[in-house]
This record gives sequence, structure tokens and C-alpha cells, in this order.
Amino acid sequence: MKNKYHVTQRPDGKWQGKQEGAARASVVADKKSDAQQSTIDIAKNKGDASVYIHDRGGKFQEERTYPRSQDPPESKG
Repeated sequence: MKNKYHVTQRPDGKWQGKQEGAARASVVADKKSDAQQSTIDIAKNKGDASVYIHDRGGKFQEERTYPRSQDPPESKG
């Protein structure tokens, strides 16, 4: 993927959507769902993008790929 975004919680408790390697967040929101949706919208507009969603502790939860045709094929096991 060309564009990689991470949705994480900041030390101040707010949620951010930030492009990998960027100095500043693209999105900052009070609620995770708002930061997640705004980051997904950015990824959809960019195309060839992945959004990595993390939990409160920073642990990876889920990856979403845009456009969906770029999703890797499902593997057995």
C-alpha cells in the first residue's frame, strides 16, 4: 500500500488518524468512531491506502484497505 494511516489514542485521551511517517495528525477527534470514519474517508479519497485501527493500549485491532479490490486474498489457516 502506498498510503498508510493509523488510528490511535493520544496521551490526552483524544483519538487521531495519522499518515505513517507524518509529523502531524490528519484527524483529531474526541471519539474513536469519529477519528476512524474521518481517516477512512481520507483513505478512500487517496486510493491505494490502508487504515490500521488500534485499541486504547495501542495494540493493532484491524486493517482496512481501499479500494477494496486491493484486499489480499483470504488465506487458509
